[in-house]
Formats: sequence, structure tokens, C-alpha cells
Amino acid sequence: MRKLFGTDGVRGVANLEPMTSEMAMQLGRAAAHIFMRRAGRHQIVIGKDTRISGYMLESALTAGICSMGVDVLLVGPMPTPAIAFLTRSLRADAGVVISASHNPYQDNGIKFFSKDGFKLPDEVEARIEELIVSDEISHLRPTADLIGKAYRLDDAEGRYIEFAKRSLPRDLDFQGLKLVVDCANGAAYKVAPTVLRELGAKVEVIGNKPDGMNINAGCGAVHPEQLQEAVRHHKADIGIALDGDADRAIFVCEQGAIVDGDHVMAALGLDLHQNGQLAKQTLVGTVMSNFGLELAMSKAGIKLVRTPVGDRYLLERMLAEGYNFGGEQSGHFIFLDHNTTGDGLISALQMLSLIKRTKKPLSELATAMSAVPQVLLNVKVKQKPILESIPDIDRAIRESERRLNGSGRVVVRYSGTEPLLRIMVEGEKDTVINEVAEALARIVRAHIG
Repeated sequence: MRKLFGTDGVRGVANLEPMTSEMAMQLGRAAAHIFMRRAGRHQIVIGKDTRISGYMLESALTAGICSMGVDVLLVGPMPTPAIAFLTRSLRADAGVVISASHNPYQDNGIKFFSKDGFKLPDEVEARIEELIVSDEISHLRPTADLIGKAYRLDDAEGRYIEFAKRSLPRDLDFQGLKLVVDCANGAAYKVAPTVLRELGAKVEVIGNKPDGMNINAGCGAVHPEQLQEAVRHHKADIGIALDGDADRAIFVCEQGAIVDGDHVMAALGLDLHQNGQLAKQTLVGTVMSNFGLELAMSKAGIKLVRTPVGDRYLLERMLAEGYNFGGEQSGHFIFLDHNTTGDGLISALQMLSLIKRTKKPLSELATAMSAVPQVLLNVKVKQKPILESIPDIDRAIRESERRLNGSGRVVVRYSGTEPLLRIMVEGEKDTVINEVAEALARIVRAHIG
């Protein structure tokens, strides 16, 4: 049972276990040892978002890595997908991102990328934990000129900007499009507006004044209300909300309405399919993807495969079976033809490309599917026991499924990053699915809430 790593790296309240400078140094030492697998000097890229605690953790990670004889390339605030790209581009041994994504500024996290730009598999994360717990490498202390050095990479932003633009045909630009982008006061506050303006769009920007404490605060992908108002006010063609580390994007149509991630996947998936670019005519979603997406894809001759929730599980399935596009309702979209992880900016560019090429507004493109009624409840929990080990909860889930009688779905799962149990119920009638979800939530609260 892993104690440090969750579904997306190590996370917690900054300066409390496990997000302390001491643990960051240990993680740096263990990761450096893991990734020293070739002759010559080694280097690891470190990027971060705009949280005030990023300075503390960056310094500790750097110290730990350098103490093992590995050099560090510091790029400062940059999107998570930019670190995946830079790790590959610079032929580094690994990449590290200091970010808690969409969480409030008090939290922070540390996640690693391999030299290929992919998140680490479970067994490698488990090995890092083992090295920390066992003190197996405490005696490894390079001295003199064998100690690592830290450098700052001054042109990191420009490298990623050009990389993102290369995801589009060279003859395509966004002149004539007016958009609003909300950078969540996070890692993309410089690069996202720059890319969009260089491609010719008229861009209004909000959430681009980070102060270390306002990341995700009333803005960005988790709070798109400000963006909705800005789209209506500026009469924009589209609104784009990124989260704190810019690995996901939420879209707002020209009418100011949020377009659910399933509808985004339907529109983009159909476009890829029609252009012969959807690998194996298959779209990868999760157990939370609306049944309406499955129906719409099936009608177009596209297969929908489902994975557990979490972009790492999407990616694992895509790599294992040769698929190139997948995503989640939350705005994580993976275009494996363009990057090795979810990339909010590239997702935005693909959607803008679709709007420009088809000359259709997002509200019309979103009709590519019709959603089946779905309700999602989040229940705060004190602990996360195996649900089957609690008879009342297990029985309630099975009774809920029987009540829907094949006309809907019940998905109950823990959040991988927060103390929450998520209850999703899908079916033909709003009244029924709401009753089922509320009944389940009451039982959960009584036992583990």
C-alpha cells in the first residue's frame, strides 16, 4: 500500500507531511538515484505553478537531486504538459512538476515524468517510496566536482510556445476569432495568451495576475463563472478556462454556457474520425463519461472504451492498445499525436481549429451528442475503506443498480486527490436518479462521512 503517491503524484498541505521541504529533499534524492541509468552526467527538469510554497519545495528538491550528483534545469512557472515536452526535448533523465493542479493555494504536490515525458508507472513510484523508507541510499554522497549543479533555462517559455503552435497546420490561424482565456492565476498565465495572440486571435485575458495565493481562487477551470460573464460581456466566440497547472481546459460557448467535457470529446472525436485521424476508430473515456457519448459515437461508427477516472488510466489504456485521443468530463483531454499528457493549451488549439475550419459556433458543435440525465454528488469522508467491506454501503449500491433496471448506471468511487467519495447516477428520469444518489449519499455520510 503506497503511503506517499496518490493518483497524481504526492500531494498535501504545503509544509505539513508529506509536503514538507524535508520530504521534497528525500524525493529528490530517491528520484535522482532511480533515473541515473546511463553513462555521463545526468539532468532533471523542474517546473512549478505559481503557489507561494513552490519556492520552498523547488529549493529542497533541487538540493536533494544535486546531492546525488545530478544536475537540475529550473524553468520556473510552466504548465505541467510543458515539463513533459521539455523533458523529452532536452533529453533530460526526468522531469518534475511542483503543483497541486486545481487545488487551493495552501496545497501543493510533486509529480514526476520519465525521460519519455510520461507519468511514472505505479512500480516506479513504489520504488521511490521504498528508497525513502529504507534509507537504502543514505550513504550515497558524491563530493567535489561530482556534486550536481543547478541551471536556469531562460528560453523555456519560447520553446513550449513553438511546440504548442506546431500542433496546428502551418496555414491555419485564428484571425477573426475573439476569445477570452482564464489562466487561473496559474502556470500558463504567460504562455497561453502569447500562443493565442501569435496565432491571430483577439484575446481578452483574466486570471493572469498571480500573487502566490490566488491560484484557482474564484477563477480557472474549477470556477468558470467569471469566464462565462466575460464571454457574454465581450461578445466572444469562445471562452477557455485552464486550471492551475494548465493540463486541462473547460470551454464556454459564445452564449456563455459551459460545454461539458463529454460534448467536447464528441465534437473533437467526430472531427478526427471524419478526417481519418482517429486511431482504430476508438475514443477513450472513463466510467464517468455520459452514456449519451457512447450512443453518439456508436452511431458514427466509433467505439468508446472506458477506464477508471484519472488521466493516468486513460493514458495507460491508450498506450497499451494504440489509441490516440481520450478525455474526461473534467476537461482532461489527451492528444497523443501532440503530447504525452493532458495539455489544456493544445486542447484549446484543437477546439479553436475545429471552430475556424467548420465555421460553426461551439454551441452548435456541442450538439454532436445528447446527454442522458446524470447527477454527481461529492460526499466528504474521514477515511477511505474498501466500500465492499461496509455491508450497508455495498448493499445500497446493488439495490440502486436494481432500481435502475438496466436503464442507467451507478458509479461510486473515491477521489484520488481529495477526501471525497463521488457518487454518479445516470438514467432516464431526473427524479429517479436524484432520489437514488441522495439515498446513497445519506448512507455514506452515516458510515464514513
